[in-house]
Amino acid sequence: MNDYLPQDAQKIRYIEQKTRELAQLYCYEEVITPVVESYELLAAKAGEDIRLRIYKFNDMAGRKIALRAEFTPSIARLVAAKMRTVPKPLKLFCVGSLYRYDEPQFGRSREFWQANYELFGTNKPEADAEIITITSHLLDAVGLNHPCLKIGHVGILRGILSQEGTSEAQQNQIMQLLDKKQWDQALTTAQNLNVSKQCVRTLKSLIDTRGKDVDEITRKIMLTVRNYDEATKAAQNLQEIMELIKQSGIKSEILIEAGFARGLEYYTGMILEAYIPELERSGLALGGGGRYDKLIELFGGEPTPAVGVAPGIDRIAIAFGKQQIPLRLPDTKRVTVIPLTEKTLPQAYKIASMLRTAGIPLEVELMRRTVSKALADSDRRGFHFAILIGPEEAKEGKATLRDMKKRQQKTVKTEELIRQIAKDN
Repeated sequence: MNDYLPQDAQKIRYIEQKTRELAQLYCYEEVITPVVESYELLAAKAGEDIRLRIYKFNDMAGRKIALRAEFTPSIARLVAAKMRTVPKPLKLFCVGSLYRYDEPQFGRSREFWQANYELFGTNKPEADAEIITITSHLLDAVGLNHPCLKIGHVGILRGILSQEGTSEAQQNQIMQLLDKKQWDQALTTAQNLNVSKQCVRTLKSLIDTRGKDVDEITRKIMLTVRNYDEATKAAQNLQEIMELIKQSGIKSEILIEAGFARGLEYYTGMILEAYIPELERSGLALGGGGRYDKLIELFGGEPTPAVGVAPGIDRIAIAFGKQQIPLRLPDTKRVTVIPLTEKTLPQAYKIASMLRTAGIPLEVELMRRTVSKALADSDRRGFHFAILIGPEEAKEGKATLRDMKKRQQKTVKTEELIRQIAKDN
């Protein structure tokens, strides 16, 4: 688990703020859920790999609880228990820290940060298209170069395996192997389940079907699964989603991968992951999500279709470093107030209070250094203005305003400081 020094923390909060701005832009309402949840809730459809990595323990009452490893089960519980009568569609946003016992390595920590956008109440392709669009919009908003969205559809794969008579648990086993790109093992596992030769050929063809020509790839998928009714419906759904995406104006490149699966077991339809070229080889996705139409009822709610995505805030911060992208922060002018003698301290605090009330970021010199050393420190730390208060100036209700960038200064009345700083901005 990481400590974030000021510069790194600033980057994390900047990205977090961008996720909040997009939540407002797309009309998602923020909710806050506990860091600690019931283990059974978090493990229900997490997938075997994640279940093994959940931080779990017994509390003082003997209940088996765990640190949240993702947001979606908590949000689904919240909707099932407390928001079932809220009019649909229901659009929720949350952001915070999550925990998994991964082996520490590049881009993978045991505490990590995500945002989450969840859309409940509709199974229409418009909802899937919105989740894809908001993912692309975020990557563009933070300034990443050449982002790519990898998109698949679990319903195609599950439709084939269901028609072949495999159980959900058996399907999950195959999905886990596909998620790890262990394609040969996935095909061998399917063969060992006594599926038809046609099924194996179809799965192999899908695994080999990927590309950035969306129309060509979706047509090829339709042709490949033509003998499987549910898979054909899922392929049609993918086509409908991509038709909407064409009109959405997103800037991310799209990669359709028919054999793409994710480790979480609750996905039922469209799935996606976001990448940049510099991190794709390492397999480090900047976020992921998809459709899950059966999770709410698992937690006692009414059957409710849902789709969502979780951008990784710390992963996007890593992408910043890889692409050497500077933070596009507002150019806030900071001021330091330097009393020249101990007697002018009260006037310094009076001026500081006045400027802070006006919303001007400000720091009073606290070390009682000489003027030259105090100014050198303010310059080193990027302060834009220094206000110097000497005994004679304090008596006259004045101060010296120094522009640290221009190396110019002038004496002004204290009541004029706010206007002068604003003018010089």
